[in-house]
Amino acid sequence: MKEALFKVLKRGEKEVPPEKPPKPKSKRSIGLIIDGPNILRKEFGIKLEDIVEALDRIGKIRVAKVVLNQYAPQGLIEAVVNQGLEPIIVAGDTDVRIAIEAMELIYNSDVEVIALATRDADFLPIINEAKRKGKETIVIGVEPGFSVALQNAADYVIKMESKGGELSGGK
Repeated sequence: MKEALFKVLKRGEKEVPPEKPPKPKSKRSIGLIIDGPNILRKEFGIKLEDIVEALDRIGKIRVAKVVLNQYAPQGLIEAVVNQGLEPIIVAGDTDVRIAIEAMELIYNSDVEVIALATRDADFLPIINEAKRKGKETIVIGVEPGFSVALQNAADYVIKMESKGGELSGGK
């Protein structure tokens, strides 16, 4: 049996063993944005399918975008496409593009939940704006450096477990 590589916690709930994840109330529509340079680092060993699997416990992903910089390896871009996610390649810093994509999701009436995969506290205003507009919020991150402020602001926190330097496959 596959070992769970993440924990899904709703704010105010105690940690639950991986074999007993919280039951979703209904299949809510999720808009996902992944901060590629921040989350998809080789040293973390986080796989896109693990992020998608974790979100499946909360709802159904309707929109999924991975923002990458111009230095992203071709293998990573192909993995994003093969997972059914939309890659967005940005010249330079990715933060502004992530904010734009997140705001589009916040104002999209077909999306009920905003999921943001990042460790960066710079995106706290995005979480706050989503909540002001009545959206549920999820932050997905990994230690070290997963912003406590971001975790405290979100409705759900998904902590991915780092593989600790174990690299699989040849990317």
